[in-house]
Amino acid sequence: MLNAADDAFAESLDRAGIRVKPADRSYLEEPRLLYNGTSRQVALPTSTDEVSRVVRICAEARVGIVPYGGGTGLVAGQVATDGTAPLVLSLERMTAIREIFPAEDTIVAEAGATIGDIQAAAEETGRLFPLSYSSQGTAQLGGALSVNSGGLNVLRYGMARDLCLGIEAVLPDGNVLHALKRLRKDNTGYDLRHLLIGSEGTLGVITAAALRLLPRPAETATAFLAVTSPRAALSLLAICREQAGELISAFELISAEALAFLAETQPDLRQPFDVAPAWAVLTELGMGPGSDPEGHLGTIFEHASEAGLVLDGRVAQGERQRADFWALRESIPLANRGIGAIASHDLSLPLSEIPGFIEECGARVRKMLSCRISAFGHLGDGNLHYNVFPPEGETRDAYLDKASDVTRLVHDMVVACGGSFSAEHGVGRAKAGELERYADPAKLAAMRSIKAALDPHGIMNPGAVIT
Repeated sequence: MLNAADDAFAESLDRAGIRVKPADRSYLEEPRLLYNGTSRQVALPTSTDEVSRVVRICAEARVGIVPYGGGTGLVAGQVATDGTAPLVLSLERMTAIREIFPAEDTIVAEAGATIGDIQAAAEETGRLFPLSYSSQGTAQLGGALSVNSGGLNVLRYGMARDLCLGIEAVLPDGNVLHALKRLRKDNTGYDLRHLLIGSEGTLGVITAAALRLLPRPAETATAFLAVTSPRAALSLLAICREQAGELISAFELISAEALAFLAETQPDLRQPFDVAPAWAVLTELGMGPGSDPEGHLGTIFEHASEAGLVLDGRVAQGERQRADFWALRESIPLANRGIGAIASHDLSLPLSEIPGFIEECGARVRKMLSCRISAFGHLGDGNLHYNVFPPEGETRDAYLDKASDVTRLVHDMVVACGGSFSAEHGVGRAKAGELERYADPAKLAAMRSIKAALDPHGIMNPGAVIT
């Protein structure tokens, strides 16, 4: 029930012409259902001007704001779990593709547009927007930029920030940052675009962005290859680079356990091998008109076989089989959710450290408890999803008291290898304590200074990233 102060706050929003509604559970939960949020209401602006009005009212009333994109984040950045109930600010009504400039390979979209919408708009002009992951149908641009999301094509095209030329954003005092430029070069002082990208809504609300588009590969070839080990997969990546250079769009490492979980939870998915190999690689080449990517893959397979790296392989015969291959890869997180992980980790490691980490970490985790380990991820860019599960026939509930010990072991090892405990999902609230534990003190102090300077009242996504 709203008290007098809340009543006055709601009236201020109403007078400002801001549509609000009660916060139903869809705004207060995250995909894994590990965190439950609180909220006064949900504000649903339709323009940057309305977002500015919302932020000004919240700043004057000292009411926290939780910016809400598609709600697909996995580190609880979109749900306030404690403290005074904030206002949820959803940009779901700001979905416009404002402009497309085919000659510039540029598109300007509002923050509520989904990644899938932007891909479709780019495709209509014969261009490619390469940011791609399984939640792209619901993940929104503002959220993608706020966490600097990655996905399947980082090896070739980079992270979200690498695809962003300019942004429009509302700062914590309600002022609008007009930096929606379509320039490749702009050395005019501090780049506030890159400060806001990856800040997870703690420094402002991104309302629109100018994004890079790229030529669509005219010819593609996709292959599933059985490899002898993660170290062999890394050597295979080197051969791919020697033979295909920057034409490699993706290079995914998948363990036998990940394929087994798919077979257990989604038996209708067709797997490429009759017997799952200990390790597999899913790779794709994208090339120009008149090229022969399948020939490149054949040469790669020949070199890798001679080196004893590859045991077997399947090249997709047509678009249908290519889609089936990628459906397998993109269904792994859903399969993991069906099994129920004791502890999940989104890690980034120097490429040369990955094989040793997988071997040593597996041995140390199994020494701690009986378990199954599903490791998979974007080997080409060093992103490993490393998830620990209960033994077959048991549920995670009996092992939850071990979860924090497992995570501490995994994260300690990652940091010792020069890696990061968050590769592409951000920090949110779930990993804010990890940032406190592992971040360089100078970095943490600088982050706190920036937060205090831009958001002195602490209203922007309170509790996220910085505790």
